[in-house]
Amino acid sequence: MTSTRNINSKGNYSLEQKMSKYILNNLAFYNGPNGRAANPAFSELYSPSYIPADNLSYNSTDIESELFGIGSTNLVKEKAPVNPDLKNLPTVSFFERPNIVPQKKVDELKGQRPFIV
Repeated sequence: MTSTRNINSKGNYSLEQKMSKYILNNLAFYNGPNGRAANPAFSELYSPSYIPADNLSYNSTDIESELFGIGSTNLVKEKAPVNPDLKNLPTVSFFERPNIVPQKKVDELKGQRPFIV
């Protein structure tokens, strides 16, 4: 028996798929506030708040699975060793580092008594 409900029509299915894609594009906007960096890099004077794992290595999922021990107790098929394939991120400076003038070295006189009031 064929389906007589309205949700199984081609038009309704395409409308539902279009709505799902629209919601996904708005929630996971690539350049949005929770999106990805255009040019990922380490900052010079402070640590970043968040760097996605796929910006740090090419096989981040395999590395994370190895660290969590996923598949380590599989007795049917032994897990292959994971070789991390890390990315080299550049360092970015957002402002010039100020020049610090070092103080002159003060020589302490070791044989003197301290001044106590």
